Formats: sequence, C-alpha cells, structure tokens
Amino acid sequence: MALGMVCALFAAVGYGTASVLQSVAARKADSSPGLDPRLLVRLARSLPYVSGLGLDLAAFVASLVALRTLPLFFVQSAVAASVGVTAVIAAAIGVRLRGREIASLVVLGAGLLLLAASAQPDRGTPLTLGVRWGLLSCAVVMGAAGALVARGNGRSSAHALAVLAGLAFTVVAITARSLTVPSPLWHVLADPGLWAILALGALGMLLFTTALQRGSVTSATALTFAVETIVPAGIGLAFLGDSTRPGFALVAAVGFVLTIAGTLALATDPTGVWLESA
Repeated sequence: MALGMVCALFAAVGYGTASVLQSVAARKADSSPGLDPRLLVRLARSLPYVSGLGLDLAAFVASLVALRTLPLFFVQSAVAASVGVTAVIAAAIGVRLRGREIASLVVLGAGLLLLAASAQPDRGTPLTLGVRWGLLSCAVVMGAAGALVARGNGRSSAHALAVLAGLAFTVVAITARSLTVPSPLWHVLADPGLWAILALGALGMLLFTTALQRGSVTSATALTFAVETIVPAGIGLAFLGDSTRPGFALVAAVGFVLTIAGTLALATDPTGVWLESA
C-alpha cells in the first residue's frame, strides 16, 4: 500500500509539472483549425514539450503501479491534485497566488489526506473480454467527437476538448485498474485492454494538448482531471470492487468532495490566466 501511495503522489507531481511545460510549448506551436494529430509531431521538436511528455510517461507508469493495489477514487484524486502542483510551480517561478488560490490548495491537500486515510488496498475486478473490446472501441467514438468539437474555436471548444480528454483518461484508468497480467507476459499483446490503454492514452494526450492551445492551462487541467476523477471513482465503487476501510466511508466521501472542490476552485478562478502570466 505504501508503494502505491508513493506512486500516486509522484504521478500528481509529474502530471502537474508536465502540464506547465506542455502549456508553454503548445502555446508557441502553430495551431490548426481542427483536431490535428500532426500537432504532436510538431511539438516533438520542442524541448519543454518533450520534457513534459517524459514526465507524463513516468507519472503514467507510476499511476498504473498505484492502480494495481489502490482504489480508483484515491489514485484519480491524487492525479487531479496535479492542478495544485501546477499552481505551486507558478508561485515558485514568481506568480503571486491570491487568497482564494491558497485556500483552494489547502482544501485540496486536506481532501487527499482524508482519502489516503480511508483507502482500502485491493486489486480490481477483472473485466470480461467483451467489455475490454468495448473500451477499445471508445477510441473511435471519442476520436470522432474530438474532431467534431475541434472545428469550433474559443473557450467553449477548449472546455469540451478538456472534458473529452478526461473521458479518454477515464477509460485508461478503468482498464489499468482491472488489467490482468498474464503468464507468459507477452500474451498481454493479445489483450484489447492493453491497446485500449495505449490508444485512449494517446488520444487523451492529443485532446488535452489541443485544449491547452485554446484556453487557460488551469481550466484545461482542472476540467480534465475533474472528469477523470469523478467518473472512474463512481465506476470503481459500483463495478470494480473498490472500497474504503471499514468505518471510513464518510471520511472518504468528505475527502473526495474536498479534493474535487479544491480542484474546481482553481479551475473556475475569475481571471483564469494567472499561470500564463508567469
């Protein structure tokens, strides 16, 4: 359990730092009128973006390790806390945080502590082959939705892309939580769950990067992580065997609410641009 929690917290730090680096790179790159996969190719020549991508990969692996033993509501809440890491980095590079932002960080941190105290370590319930194929097919549906949304411009388009990115990462988290590692290991290549993780992970990154180009990094980050926290948490508790420690259900509920509230408070700041001024 200790390893899982360390990995979950590392994922939060990694994702939060990566969001800053990727936002800097994405805003300097040439934008396209739609959802353009070549955007990732263009950004591959940017050191900040590549560095952020490396952190994303490390954070992703850490989150997969955490999901092997910890419930989705804790791991995904820790990932959502990366928006707080983004805020702390902004303060470290000279951006002055206002009272609302500091209070949001305190609330977010308190929520994570309560979730950590209430999480019950256990492995997720394996998904049937049909469900895993269904999750893989989500890549086509979400890709089409993303291409349609990306035709628009402005803040509404950025928000919709961030939500779709959160849904894509939701599928990744659900699949990773329930993925069975076969023996011999190479048999996992025939598992549609593995390809769902890879396909939806890549699609989610494209959607998120496009959202970063079009809107506030804090709004895009918070919306994405809010979606990929709330949705998989409910699915994990309802279908994947996730649970809290005996007698800690209320503690977990309060911690979850505080974490989401702190995250959304940072996302809905009236200015929405404090990080970009860094």
